[in-house]
Amino acid sequence: MPKLPRDISGAELIKKLEKAGYITVRQTGSHVRLQKDSHQITIPKHQILKIGTLNAILMDIASNMHKTKFEIINLIF
Repeated sequence: MPKLPRDISGAELIKKLEKAGYITVRQTGSHVRLQKDSHQITIPKHQILKIGTLNAILMDIASNMHKTKFEIINLIF
């Protein structure tokens, strides 16, 4: 079972999600809105994302793609 990365920044996560098919829709301050089909997600563009924040983002993506969080971790990282 893969672990969540502990030192990933918001900018790094955005790049990885763009490679997975998400596109940047807009940015307000330090938060970037990404979209894939009809699913939208907001990523904070902070230096290091907190584990709970990263977990919530990955769980939201996983539920939208009908996969597990660990499948998403393997896909993105």
